[in-house]
Amino acid sequence: MEDELVYRIALTMIPQVGSVHARGLVQAFGSAREIFSAPKRLLEKLEGIGTVRAQNIKTFHRFGECEKKIRFMDQHKIIPFFINEADYPQRLLNCYDAPVIFYYKGEAVLNAKRILSVVGTRNPSVYGRGQCEALIAALPKDVLIISGLASGIDTFAHRAALQNGNNTIGILAHGLDTIYPKHNLNLARQMIRSGGLITEFRSGIQPDRENFPERNRLVAGISDATLVIETGAKGGSMITARLAGDYNREVFAFPGKVTDSKSEGCNLLIKNNRAQLICSANDLIDFMNWSKDSVKTKPLQSKLFPEL
Repeated sequence: MEDELVYRIALTMIPQVGSVHARGLVQAFGSAREIFSAPKRLLEKLEGIGTVRAQNIKTFHRFGECEKKIRFMDQHKIIPFFINEADYPQRLLNCYDAPVIFYYKGEAVLNAKRILSVVGTRNPSVYGRGQCEALIAALPKDVLIISGLASGIDTFAHRAALQNGNNTIGILAHGLDTIYPKHNLNLARQMIRSGGLITEFRSGIQPDRENFPERNRLVAGISDATLVIETGAKGGSMITARLAGDYNREVFAFPGKVTDSKSEGCNLLIKNNRAQLICSANDLIDFMNWSKDSVKTKPLQSKLFPEL
């Protein structure tokens, strides 16, 4: 299995082979190893692959790097999830561009019964923070809270979940050998004990700008619904809301003053019928048919990265 894992990681390192291409290759050949063993002429015939991508697959040689990534994963008890395995999150599997592999450190169940993504601006108002904290405090305790571990609403959502006994998972735009932003290091450690961290980026990958839209699709795709607390008309939260709609997931938003730039995005989503207006947790609970009588979940314990 470790030999197969080498090829699974390698599949994500091939130039011009993204998530959609990689998933098609896995479906065609059944395993990552068989992809690399296949004749070039057979690879070329697959839809979307062609000569250039087939050549990139056949000339790939960085398997030693993949083995180093596996040693890091073993050392830190990081679990890889591959797209053709039974425990791959079902909600994410239903997304056409789901990552063929992602990495997980934590204890929460990724196929939880109820999952809510919470997103918003990095510079929220007092109103935005209050709405975020009040809503999460009123949710059933078995709702798994997803966010991106960024500053602002993400941070408040994760903290509120921990304070109220909900498991919470952060979706990262970099490898699990670092935490960004650095001031959320202690929060990340707490989340590993009562939820977890997920990334599709292997160790060594930095939080480059182009990684964040990729991260956002996981935030949208792994949950039942996305809640936009407060956001401007542009930015990552609007991308996540659009992706959630594209995946046929529910999108909710809190309204704000029409003169408030930090609520402009939420108001636009509501105005354009891209989000359901809510005023409280009860609105969301009723819309999703999530009973308030759920059993409170007990956070599970796990060792932390010693160097984080």
